[in-house]
Amino acid sequence: MDLDDLFPSKPGDPMVELAKQDLDPMSIEELHARIEALKAEIARVEQHMQRAQVHRSAAEDLFKKS
Repeated sequence: MDLDDLFPSKPGDPMVELAKQDLDPMSIEELHARIEALKAEIARVEQHMQRAQVHRSAAEDLFKKS
Protein backbone atom coordinates (compact mmCIF):
# COMPACT_ATOMS: atom_id res chain seq x y z
CA MET A 1 0.00 0.00 0.00
CA ASP A 2 1.29 3.43 -0.97
CA LEU A 3 1.64 6.18 1.64
CA ASP A 4 -0.52 8.42 -0.54
CA ASP A 5 -3.32 5.90 -0.07
CA LEU A 6 -2.97 6.08 3.70
CA PHE A 7 -2.44 9.85 3.92
CA PRO A 8 -3.88 11.50 0.84
CA SER A 9 -3.04 15.14 0.28
CA LYS A 10 -5.71 17.77 0.34
CA PRO A 11 -7.86 17.79 -2.79
CA GLY A 12 -6.39 20.13 -5.35
CA ASP A 13 -3.19 20.66 -3.34
CA PRO A 14 -1.15 23.08 -5.49
CA MET A 15 2.16 21.55 -4.38
CA VAL A 16 1.08 18.11 -5.59
CA GLU A 17 -0.13 19.55 -8.88
CA LEU A 18 3.10 21.51 -9.29
CA ALA A 19 5.23 18.40 -8.74
CA LYS A 20 3.20 16.45 -11.31
CA GLN A 21 3.59 19.06 -14.03
CA ASP A 22 5.54 17.86 -17.07
CA LEU A 23 8.68 19.97 -17.52
CA ASP A 24 9.63 18.57 -20.93
CA PRO A 25 7.64 21.04 -23.06
CA MET A 26 9.04 24.06 -21.17
CA SER A 27 11.79 26.19 -22.66
CA ILE A 28 14.96 27.10 -20.78
CA GLU A 29 13.57 30.61 -20.28
CA GLU A 30 10.33 29.21 -18.86
CA LEU A 31 12.29 26.93 -16.53
CA HIS A 32 14.39 29.88 -15.31
CA ALA A 33 11.21 31.86 -14.70
CA ARG A 34 9.74 28.93 -12.80
CA ILE A 35 12.83 28.69 -10.60
CA GLU A 36 12.69 32.42 -9.85
CA ALA A 37 8.99 32.17 -8.96
CA LEU A 38 9.71 29.22 -6.66
CA LYS A 39 12.60 31.10 -5.00
CA ALA A 40 10.28 34.07 -4.41
CA GLU A 41 7.69 31.75 -2.86
CA ILE A 42 10.33 30.16 -0.62
CA ALA A 43 11.40 33.63 0.57
CA ARG A 44 7.77 34.55 1.25
CA VAL A 45 7.22 31.39 3.30
CA GLU A 46 10.46 31.90 5.24
CA GLN A 47 9.41 35.49 6.09
CA HIS A 48 6.03 34.24 7.26
CA MET A 49 7.68 31.58 9.40
CA GLN A 50 9.95 34.19 10.96
CA ARG A 51 6.99 36.48 11.79
CA ALA A 52 5.10 33.52 13.24
CA GLN A 53 8.07 32.58 15.43
CA VAL A 54 8.42 36.16 16.70
CA HIS A 55 4.69 36.24 17.45
CA ARG A 56 4.85 32.90 19.24
CA SER A 57 7.86 33.94 21.30
CA ALA A 58 6.10 37.16 22.32
CA ALA A 59 3.02 35.21 23.38
CA GLU A 60 5.11 32.72 25.34
CA ASP A 61 6.89 35.60 27.12
CA LEU A 62 3.56 37.23 27.92
CA PHE A 63 2.08 34.09 29.46
CA LYS A 64 5.28 32.80 31.06
CA LYS A 65 4.87 32.08 34.76
CA SER A 66 7.31 34.06 36.89
